[in-house]
Amino acid sequence: MLKIYNTLTQQKEIFKPIHPNKVNMYVCGPTVYGDIHLGNARPIIFFDVVKRYLTHQGFEVNYVSNITDVDDKIIDKAKELNMHENELTKIYTDHYLEMSKTVGSQLPNHMPKATEYVKDMIQYIEELIKNGDAYQRDSGVYFRVRNVSDYGILSKQNIEELNEGVRISLDQDKEDPRDFSVWKNTKDGLAFESPFGTGRPGWHTECAVMNHIIFKEEIDIHGGGSDLKFPHHENEIAQTVAHDHHHLARYWMHVGRLDVNQEKMSKSLGNMTLVKDLVKTTNPLAFRLLMVSHHYRQPINYSDELMQQFVKEYDKIERSLKKVFLSMKLNHFTNGKPIDHVIHQFYQWMNDDFNTPNVMTIIQDLMKQINKEKDDFEKIDKYETIKVILEILGVMPKFHISDESIETYKAWEEAREKKDYQKADKLRSKLVDEGLI
Repeated sequence: MLKIYNTLTQQKEIFKPIHPNKVNMYVCGPTVYGDIHLGNARPIIFFDVVKRYLTHQGFEVNYVSNITDVDDKIIDKAKELNMHENELTKIYTDHYLEMSKTVGSQLPNHMPKATEYVKDMIQYIEELIKNGDAYQRDSGVYFRVRNVSDYGILSKQNIEELNEGVRISLDQDKEDPRDFSVWKNTKDGLAFESPFGTGRPGWHTECAVMNHIIFKEEIDIHGGGSDLKFPHHENEIAQTVAHDHHHLARYWMHVGRLDVNQEKMSKSLGNMTLVKDLVKTTNPLAFRLLMVSHHYRQPINYSDELMQQFVKEYDKIERSLKKVFLSMKLNHFTNGKPIDHVIHQFYQWMNDDFNTPNVMTIIQDLMKQINKEKDDFEKIDKYETIKVILEILGVMPKFHISDESIETYKAWEEAREKKDYQKADKLRSKLVDEGLI
């Protein structure tokens, strides 16, 4: 029985989807004005694991993650590079998709772009105004926060005592400084015509409307990074409460931050590592292993030393499994059968709010057993067991052993039997380079 920590209630709850055997999940995606850094990759990896596990458990998962392709940051970047916003967002959307796949994640079922839903956003805002939940000013349209009685329910903030670290605009157009923009009137950069004036939708409204249009009802899981709880997710909820009379999602899941030497990874601190740069020198699945070895709600203090530790760990896993795979090919063994009690233990840990650190202890134990096991059939069962687990985590190595490599292995064994050590050493060196022995 799966239990998920629900940020909305701040406790673990038994997961009960709204529709039997179906899960609707929405995760906030990137604002595409630059390449993603390591911290951005963490939710991409984690929610991919969530989808893989739920699918493995028999759920039909509709996983949606948006692309924010209209935003002030995009406009500023396009000006800096002297290109049209659409050209810029196309480049970085393509980069994002490429890096998502590079770190072993399957793409979501649907990746809606904000610009594709502007007409729906305008209609949604008109309805908010009509119902008295938003109001129009010269600078745009603002949402009346005080109309939502439980505003702050997600971030657990009192509307009168919002965190000091959150900037609250004192724009004279607002009835209340806490009201947030749902439409910004501007002709600077990418803009759209609307009854409120030429401009563009607010970020919080983009996600609320895409959820409303795509799912047409309350969803099961809404996810994202912990930094999105306030104000983004809080404001998504506020609009949905006003417009649709529910909290948008039953379960809210937030992924912890990735820090560097105890500091937030950011461009201003000069400690930002882009995924595209890391994977030039590092196995991306080793990076993914690092991510899933930490509990998703806990922060990760990233360092080069930590990364190298997991590079070595992943290399050990890959080499050990490759040897078993080679043995299966050489001896024409059929696939083994996953070990029931080990898989059951794996399910227990995953059902405990995706406790992947404890899953890692199962993996480590299995790897020790595989390396010591003499019986080929027992070894293959262990291989199949770990394969199930690693594929759900998205870190299963992909092996391709050519016929040439198999012939090299056979020739090596033959040379050893004939005590032709010079030839055997030469062949062994080649097999070592390929990670086969």
